[in-house]
Amino acid sequence: MGSLGAAIDSNHRRPKFLCLHGFRTSGAIMRSQVVGKWPEEVIGRLDLVFPDALFPAEGKSDVEGIFPPPYYEWFQFDKDFLEYRNLDKCFAYIEDLMIEHGPFDGLMGFSQGAILSAALVGLQARGSALTRVPKVKHLIIIGGAKFQSPAVAEKAYASAVDCTSLHFLGDMDFLKKHGEALLESFINPYVIRHPKGHTVPRLDDKSLETMRDFLQKIENDLPRDAPCNDKHEEVHLS
Repeated sequence: MGSLGAAIDSNHRRPKFLCLHGFRTSGAIMRSQVVGKWPEEVIGRLDLVFPDALFPAEGKSDVEGIFPPPYYEWFQFDKDFLEYRNLDKCFAYIEDLMIEHGPFDGLMGFSQGAILSAALVGLQARGSALTRVPKVKHLIIIGGAKFQSPAVAEKAYASAVDCTSLHFLGDMDFLKKHGEALLESFINPYVIRHPKGHTVPRLDDKSLETMRDFLQKIENDLPRDAPCNDKHEEVHLS
């Protein structure tokens, strides 16, 4: 997929995002959700990498019959979302991906991937995660929420996160109230509200305007001496 040459200063490289998919889906599924719905004006200004999570799905996926398998999950949790299995392995795996395929400027996450992305920047600021990679400076959070366990929350959301963040909140999303609460952990977040549920939404005119503002901000924040990556990337890692 090509990029819009006029959309970004020729002295700038494109911001690179590691994209973390939802629970029991896959990198390929998230790629189709994002690239299939967002216009070239947006996709062409980003380098996007879509890995699969570490663990094969341990149960039925909500997207069976909509998207083909295989399906993956980043970690496991109880019905109250208070106890987690393999969370440390998940953090280490994401850090390894960032080392191998980076450097990355930001994280993009949907659902379980959004919960992870939002928490990781706070944990990184406290030295509790992503200690071997550069600071994550930008976030795109789609259908996100907070970890409910005090053991994780006290570290991840102890203070307001200093990064440029864009949050998608759906009127019909079952996580909407949790996404609203997550906004409190970020300084001057960009927010896109849409009428849909727990999904990656298409961008209407108002949403696209907010997205343009967000992209302009993160492009302006890129180092001026960084090499320009004229070749647009959009990669699924399987």
